[in-house]
Amino acid sequence: MESDRPAETFRIQSIASPVAVIVVCAVGLTFLGLTILFSASVSLKQDPYYYLDKQVIGVVAAGVLCFLASRINLDYARRASVWIGAGSLFLLVLVLIPHLGVTVKGSRRWLGYGSARFQISEFAKLAMVFCLAHYLALNQTRIGDLRRGYLYPLAIIGAFAGLILLEPDFGTAALTLSVGLLLLFLAGAKWRYILPTIALSGGAFAVLVAHNPNRLRRITAFMDVEGNKQGGTYQLYQSLEAFAAGGTSGAGLGQGRQQINFLPEAHTDFIFAVVGEELGMWFTLGVVAVFAVMFLAGLAHLRKAPNLFHFLLAAGCLLLMCLQSIINLGVVTGVLPTKGMSLPFISAGLSNLLLMGLVIGILINTQRTWGRAALPREARSMREVLA
Repeated sequence: MESDRPAETFRIQSIASPVAVIVVCAVGLTFLGLTILFSASVSLKQDPYYYLDKQVIGVVAAGVLCFLASRINLDYARRASVWIGAGSLFLLVLVLIPHLGVTVKGSRRWLGYGSARFQISEFAKLAMVFCLAHYLALNQTRIGDLRRGYLYPLAIIGAFAGLILLEPDFGTAALTLSVGLLLLFLAGAKWRYILPTIALSGGAFAVLVAHNPNRLRRITAFMDVEGNKQGGTYQLYQSLEAFAAGGTSGAGLGQGRQQINFLPEAHTDFIFAVVGEELGMWFTLGVVAVFAVMFLAGLAHLRKAPNLFHFLLAAGCLLLMCLQSIINLGVVTGVLPTKGMSLPFISAGLSNLLLMGLVIGILINTQRTWGRAALPREARSMREVLA
């Protein structure tokens, strides 16, 4: 009987762990997404079950990837990090080649044929996290060095973000760069290197936007949403109208009207507006609260990391999930300029759903393997383990 107690204790701790909280929240958001997706699709001219059926298939596929990611040996997988990164960069290059990359609305971001298309940049973000975590852990004692501790890992980040920017996909490139710089910060990189990089990156993005008529028009229209509601801010204005129509209690499931004739992309980037119209303000605040709980639970989980590689890998997964959520929620509510980016677990879209399956699987993996391992002294540079 004595020998069974450690295993039983571990099972109890696993059930009550921060990762268990994240999994429960992710499952709840996924079921909400399926419900709202069907409601947002009933007005479509084609089969109203079209997007729901695709999303159910995506959920099943994401569940399979989640299970596989939760069972692999991360330390063995780490040995292939160079190949993972090189393969992802190769696919990002293939996306840019005419007749290979699939172009939609002026952007070439997908590989595939017909309806079977995958947005390579979604998976490339995770590959970058994997490569960066491996490199920074391998060069932990050189983090303070400009060349080995900062410029080399910055080159890794720049390779991924730069190729994504060429698609062009400004939002995903900015997200990739942000996650990379935050991982550098958590690894112990010096502020005097990070701050100039942020300033230069912001300036470069501003110049690129200024020389891109469509994105410049989107930014200038965002400065006056009301005055441009028939043009550049039409989608955002209709999104805000959906929130206003929903009020505090909502119109009820299936009773929303904005997505029928007014709100474009209601089933993808702006699905949160459908939540607001049909379920009301209190429910939307609940969704925001769920994402906040996932982030806080993730921070609690990171304190148990046994080494820098595992810490940065789990932190990168958490940032990919939460930063994208913040961007989408900011866009839909008018806090940020309009940018096409999915709301994790809720929006229609196979690629991001599969990515979230991998992310959750890796977090489950770390919960399963970390156990009660103590944090080595040399790993305390993770900003003193989140202070």
